[in-house]
Amino acid sequence: MAYLDRLAACNNADMTRYKPLYGRGARIGWVHEENLDLLSRFPDVFSVADRRVDLSLTLYDYDTATAALDGALRQLAADGHIRAWRGERYAVAARFGAEPLMGIERAACALLGIRSWGIHVNGYVRREDGLHLWIAERAHDKPTYPGQLDNTVAGGQPEGMGLFDNLVKECAEEASIGPDLARRAVPVGAVCYRHEAADGLKPDEMFLYDLELPADFTPVPDDGEVEAFHLMPAAQVMEIVRDTDRFKFNCAAVLIHFFIRHGLLDPDTEPDYAALCAGLNQGTLLGP
Repeated sequence: MAYLDRLAACNNADMTRYKPLYGRGARIGWVHEENLDLLSRFPDVFSVADRRVDLSLTLYDYDTATAALDGALRQLAADGHIRAWRGERYAVAARFGAEPLMGIERAACALLGIRSWGIHVNGYVRREDGLHLWIAERAHDKPTYPGQLDNTVAGGQPEGMGLFDNLVKECAEEASIGPDLARRAVPVGAVCYRHEAADGLKPDEMFLYDLELPADFTPVPDDGEVEAFHLMPAAQVMEIVRDTDRFKFNCAAVLIHFFIRHGLLDPDTEPDYAALCAGLNQGTLLGP
């Protein structure tokens, strides 16, 4: 296996099987051909044609579009087509920071192939024998990716909240990292991908942060989403990422980004170095 396999897993979607979804004058998502009949059940909300899907022209502003979409999606959830309803609203926008066109339930984003944003934090420690990373083990009863390995802190981006405010919140909830320590996190880039999962398409963009933690600090799970934290030498983390699929798919990409930035991967010895650099943002090639 190779690091490039991890990026291939992130970008596994066959886009020839998806129809673009438009709403309020913009392309907002992608719908798998197998789900077109589901949307056809709501003609007041969706107009399904051969080459595209459109939200009804009557949904002309944020409030009407959000309300109509929410009603249809709640019915699909009641019928079992959307699982793990979160009660958390995400913004639907052409790019991060743009004025939202509407809001959508987090759990429904993949069904409509709507881009989500989030933050991922790599907490690390400098020791005499090199860098070590705090790795989260996801709760084994978590509805998504149970028991897989994760970055120190990660979370989706709720509507109406700044990225750094979300980072501080998630650090406290997931790892008991206080605000003063969390605010030491440094923004270091982003990864973007198009991942096809059981619940649909995830054309997502994750903003990345590094957080150097004191040697005597141990993160502690607080909100039940993390089973445990493990402090691992960077070399061990690299082996797990390269040789296994134990990490949640996008967390592996976030770690590859870390390995490159910290000089742990060398273009003289890593044959896929250039392809890895390019592949970390492969999902931007076709827009949202």
